[in-house]
Amino acid sequence: MKKLLVGALGCLVLCASAPASAVITLDFEGIGNECSINNFYNGGTDSCGNSGTNHAIAFGPNSLAVIDADAGGSGNIGNEPTPDTAMFFLTGSAVLNYAAGFVDGFSFFYSSVSFPATVSVWSGLDASGALLGTIDLDALGAGPGDPNGAFSIWEIGFLAFAGTAMSIDFGGTVNQIAFDNVTFGSIDPRPDPVPEPGTLALLGIALAGLGFAARRGKKK
Repeated sequence: MKKLLVGALGCLVLCASAPASAVITLDFEGIGNECSINNFYNGGTDSCGNSGTNHAIAFGPNSLAVIDADAGGSGNIGNEPTPDTAMFFLTGSAVLNYAAGFVDGFSFFYSSVSFPATVSVWSGLDASGALLGTIDLDALGAGPGDPNGAFSIWEIGFLAFAGTAMSIDFGGTVNQIAFDNVTFGSIDPRPDPVPEPGTLALLGIALAGLGFAARRGKKK
C-alpha cells in the first residue's frame, strides 16, 4: 500500500460559528515527503531540516507530511486543496500543539476513502486536560486523482468549542486519512474563501429576516 490515503472539492461545513479574527492556515507545503512536521511551524524544522513560517505551532512526532506521487512524492493523494502536500500519520494520531492557546474554533480539509475518523480539541498540550469538542468525519470514498491518487475527494470540517484550547488530536485509522489546510480564525480553509465568516453570519441573519418578513406578509 502506498503511504497515503484524499476530486472535486467537497464543501461540507460541519458547523457555522465564526472563530477568531486572525487567520492562520497550515498547508504543509515545504515539508519533506514522509518527514515528521515537528517544529516546521514553530521556529524550527521538520525532521528533514526544512523550516517554515513561525506560527508558534508544533506537532507531535507521529504527525507526518506526504507529497502527491504525481508531484514526485509517495502519497496516494490527488486534488489537494493546496498542492502538493498533506498531513497524515502511520502510528497513533497526529497531534498539533498551540501553546499560546486559541479560541472559538478551527477548520480543515480531510480525505478518507474507507474509514471514519475523529478530530478532538483539548485544553492542554498533547491532547491532555479537558476535552473541549469532538467532530466525527465520514469516509468519502475513492476519487479520480489528478490523474492518480485514490485519496482525492476532500471535504471541509469545522469544529467550534467554548474555552481556550492548546492542542488538537487528528485521529482515525493509521495511513488511511489525510488532512490539509488546518485553519485558525476562519470556518473556511480554502485558500481564497468567499465570503468571509463575518459576511456569512450577516448573510444568515439577513436571510432569516427575509423569511420572517415573508411569513408575516402571508398572514396579512
